[in-house]
Amino acid sequence: MRPERGPPRGSDVIVIGGGFHGTSSAFHLSRRGAKVTLLEAEYCARHASGVNAGGVRTLGRHHAEVPLARASLGLWHNLPELLGEDGTFVPSGQLQIAETPQELDALRRRVAELNALGFTHEVIVDAQQVREIAPRLAHHVVGGIWVRDDGHAVPYRAVTAFRLAAQRLGAQFHEATPAQTIDRVGNQWRVATPRGVFTAPWLVNAAGAWSGDFAAQAGDVVPMKPGGLMLMITQRVPHFVEPVLGAAGRPLSFKQFANGTVLIGGGLRCAADVVRRHGEVDFIKLSSSAQTVTDLFPHLAGINVVRAWAGVEAFMPDEIPVISLSSRAPQLVHAFGFSAHGFELGPIGGQIVSELVLDGRSTLPIAPFSVDRFAPVAVH
Repeated sequence: MRPERGPPRGSDVIVIGGGFHGTSSAFHLSRRGAKVTLLEAEYCARHASGVNAGGVRTLGRHHAEVPLARASLGLWHNLPELLGEDGTFVPSGQLQIAETPQELDALRRRVAELNALGFTHEVIVDAQQVREIAPRLAHHVVGGIWVRDDGHAVPYRAVTAFRLAAQRLGAQFHEATPAQTIDRVGNQWRVATPRGVFTAPWLVNAAGAWSGDFAAQAGDVVPMKPGGLMLMITQRVPHFVEPVLGAAGRPLSFKQFANGTVLIGGGLRCAADVVRRHGEVDFIKLSSSAQTVTDLFPHLAGINVVRAWAGVEAFMPDEIPVISLSSRAPQLVHAFGFSAHGFELGPIGGQIVSELVLDGRSTLPIAPFSVDRFAPVAVH
């Protein structure tokens, strides 16, 4: 998409970052009548949001994320009404398998903890039920957790669906327009870019792996670390599995698309160069992941990997994101640090941002995601 010409006038909110949480924020804010300008350094969905495994997963979430993930899943299922299209969402279900009795015991404990908190979406399944869900799994698998209404989507197309919906509502998107510095002057945020200075009363920091710098400029220093995430995709093979699969004991995110190709990931981390804005594929780690796949699906031995790639992501020490009003600067919202599992949260993340901007509070419990949770506690 060609960038708009010249900085706009009269915006209510500037969003930095054209990933899923930035585009979703632009959509939800525009839907409620705000005038939104979004600034993207390259093109929308260029990094983690567009090149991840596409898992729409409530399974296995940190307890603090579960209310958000379940609310977001409701939006995923309602995308045709929300956006006018389904964003490529497929409600295939997700299965996390256990390969040993010890792993299955750990999964049982997790489900019991969730049930005690009032969440019943994760269900323990035994070895026979696992094979009913995924018949080609290796016989050593002893059980797992099944979430029937989880699924997957094509990341770039899902983000694009939110971008186009936001633009139809009047949001202005400026790609190839990197934010360089932010500062507060009077009651306005000023965002300097190579194409001029953009101004608005509110600012949303959804810049992914580059968010830490903008947070620090506003006085919110966070221990965020950028890193790379790798994926690979295979040649086409006859259809053999419907749900998305993960494993309890080793990294895995595994799905087969309608065209027969198989996507293999699972939080496979690699180095990233944030200055040059790319991840560095580590083929040794990828070979280990490929071995996991053939251990679980022996019939795939000898299958060809046709492409591998890496995206750049932001990681937090506690592996849950920052979704928060700034504790030090007025009218600034942070939404970053999703630590390789922010894709499913994209729809609800934007809704939360819109609530923080327009209502001053979220209808969902977001206290665990405060930007100042890492601040040192004063000792008296």
